[in-house]
Amino acid sequence: MRATAERNGIAEGRLARLARPLRESLSRRLLVLTLLFVMLAEVLIFVPSIANFRLTWLEQRLAAAQIASLALEARPDNMVSPALREELLKNAQVYAVALHRDDARRLVLSEDMPPMVDTSFDLRDAMAVFQIMDAFETLFASDGRVVLVTGNPRFAAGESIEIVFDETPLRHAMLRYGKNIFLLSLVISIITASLVFTALHFVLVRPMRRITENMVAFRDDPEDARRVIAPSGRADEIGIAERELSLMQKEIRATLSQKAHLASLGAAVSKISHDLRNILASAQLISDRIGAIDDPTVQHLAPRLFAAIGRAIDLCADTLKFGRAEEAPPRRRRFALASFVDEVVEAAWPDNERLVWNNDVEPDLEVEADPDQLFRILLNLARNAAQALAESETGGEIRIAARRDGGHVHLDIADTGPGLPEKARAHLFEPFTGGVRTGGAGLGLAIVNELVRAHGGHIELVASGSSGTHFRICIPDTGSALTACDAAESIATTKTTAQGK
Repeated sequence: MRATAERNGIAEGRLARLARPLRESLSRRLLVLTLLFVMLAEVLIFVPSIANFRLTWLEQRLAAAQIASLALEARPDNMVSPALREELLKNAQVYAVALHRDDARRLVLSEDMPPMVDTSFDLRDAMAVFQIMDAFETLFASDGRVVLVTGNPRFAAGESIEIVFDETPLRHAMLRYGKNIFLLSLVISIITASLVFTALHFVLVRPMRRITENMVAFRDDPEDARRVIAPSGRADEIGIAERELSLMQKEIRATLSQKAHLASLGAAVSKISHDLRNILASAQLISDRIGAIDDPTVQHLAPRLFAAIGRAIDLCADTLKFGRAEEAPPRRRRFALASFVDEVVEAAWPDNERLVWNNDVEPDLEVEADPDQLFRILLNLARNAAQALAESETGGEIRIAARRDGGHVHLDIADTGPGLPEKARAHLFEPFTGGVRTGGAGLGLAIVNELVRAHGGHIELVASGSSGTHFRICIPDTGSALTACDAAESIATTKTTAQGK
């Protein structure tokens, strides 16, 4: 039933295309334009050809009149009988013939009462433009017009020859010629338009229709993998469009799938965070009692435990807010960075003997940032580095350094691990695609990037290879110019692109 419905839908779509007006149909518009252009080309050919037809006709009449005048040359007295004169004029289809020779103009043949001349044309050294104008004047003249035509006699038989004749036969001959040319042009136009239309239909229109229909079908259900266009393998612009469209559709499907996974994950995380917040609240109550124990070790570790549980509770609350809106804006304050880094190290991976932590932050260096969000930023980066080194046999070193540059603080987190995999470098800050280790979701760096940008800063991958990985973070002070971070972002974009490739 579904297949039948789909076939019916396809048939209805084809009928709808046939019923579309001219302005909405590329095929019909192409056919009409082809006809018009071919007819236009034929018109451009017709104009000089009709002028040439008239010129040839007139030259033939001049030649016939010259031949008729030769009968007089054979007579000693240059006289012929009236009957012979009428026959000669009738065969030449003229009323009178005059020959200009030896600087004298002589009327060779003429009727007894020749008609009055209405207009005259000179064919000697006439320009093509004037020949065309004269031809159209003849076409639009009325029947019965008498004209005088002057031309050059053949074989240099004189300076010029003039004939007087009725232009009606010439006009009728030109009309017949024009009609034949029009019909021939129409046939040629139809044949040419059909061939051009057929060729362009299969080469251009049909593939474009396939692309547009696929785009419409994909828009209706972009999650259906069957609606992704299959490139035809053509090497021209149509093939490029098909391949790019296919790639774009695949990326859109991947993005939609990722968004769906994110939505499902967000709903699951919101539920887990809600219950985890209640559990952490109970743990906080217990930690308060532990803090009351009069033991030096407990008193030393209790503040860190309280801070960790407090951050966990705040993170659960922020996660619940994130499901409804976005990450909370940073609540900035100025604080010392060196001791803050020590807390990050303690929370990241403090008890692995194969890891060496170096806190190279100056004791008096202060940063203006949200402590909780900066803690999450450094904790994600430090934990990623620690996990990469923990998986190696020899361990390694993790170094955290910072320096102030005007109104900005630059933090460097570097390790001596094996470097990031190629997939992670290509999709460094994209969730679910930029995971740096097997089984990772790729959310850590995406969260870091979002939190750093919320501070108006930027994070960049400085280097990643067999000698280790180096991240740099730029955190500007409130109200400071973003010049330094902008420069870092430009450099990072170039480096990340090169590393991704």
